[in-house]
Amino acid sequence: MLSFKRMARSQFVQRAIGVAASEYLRLVRRTSTVTLDPPDMYETWGPNLPFIAAMWHGQHFLTPFAKPSSVSVKVLVSRHRDGEINAIAAERLGIGTIRGSGDHGRRYDRKGGVGAFMNMLKALEQGHIVAMTADVPKVSRVAGNGIVTLAQISGRPIVPFTVATSRRIQLKTWDQSALNLPFSRMAIVFGEAIRVPRDADENALEGYRREVERGLNAVVERAYAIVDRGNKVVDRG
Repeated sequence: MLSFKRMARSQFVQRAIGVAASEYLRLVRRTSTVTLDPPDMYETWGPNLPFIAAMWHGQHFLTPFAKPSSVSVKVLVSRHRDGEINAIAAERLGIGTIRGSGDHGRRYDRKGGVGAFMNMLKALEQGHIVAMTADVPKVSRVAGNGIVTLAQISGRPIVPFTVATSRRIQLKTWDQSALNLPFSRMAIVFGEAIRVPRDADENALEGYRREVERGLNAVVERAYAIVDRGNKVVDRG
């Protein structure tokens, strides 16, 4: 009998899960009422394009729906089997993918990181928004150095954002994932752009890294303030 892990490595199984996930997320979007904050974000973000869209792990499932049809977005997705499923779902939802990831520090020579970093720079140069999780795997809600280094080298700003729903199952995972449910109030929230100077030294980069954390925590807090009006969230271990 095939083990679950072996089945999960099957391209057929990964694609089936990815397709199912994308259709489920479409259902959530179609059955939810959406609030954009700030409401004129899409009209005013022109001077910041293209930018680096920053999000937390666990808050990324509905982020493809934050993209208006007029812009192109590419998202950094890991090479892990879970990443393969995420890549399939993202591409079906109109988001391009860049495969690879860095480690907990500044290293880009692991897990396909060098190629991914160069591809993110290239995507920004070509005018694509690049979306990526700011926190590194297994270290929730702590921004890594990679995103500020990308902003420094590319010269493009970082824009924190999130998507939250009123109906959700809060999972007790390392990344505090929220499983979004249909028939919700949905909030798409963007924060202020964060620009990292090319000549920023190590101390300055640390300050910008912390600013990214504050910006992301602020948009998450704002999003939940918009959608949560006395509703009860189900906690699941």
